[in-house]
Amino acid sequence: MKIDKKDSYTLVKSENKEFTEFYNIFSKKISDFEKEHLVIYFSEKINTDNKEFLLFLEIAKQKKENGTSFVIVSTYLNSDDFSESINIVPTLLEAEDIIEMEAIERELGF
Repeated sequence: MKIDKKDSYTLVKSENKEFTEFYNIFSKKISDFEKEHLVIYFSEKINTDNKEFLLFLEIAKQKKENGTSFVIVSTYLNSDDFSESINIVPTLLEAEDIIEMEAIERELGF
């Protein structure tokens, strides 16, 4: 797992090929990112299925309650297969757009 602090968010990249291994490491470190916007970037090399990504649903809800954003970047996931509670986009640029839009929504009280 590679962690890169950006100006407005923290980028976490999966370097593992096994989703379970990545998720176990990530879940131990999630408290380090409590007050930060978080983008998780998955390469196409990771072995997983849609069901495993549902593990992030609770984290996404907690981040929203804390007033921060949580976005998953993956080119092989279809966001229509998931709840609207979790942001899944195909590019990092779209993840940054989501973070900006959610910041505006919070400022407007939504």
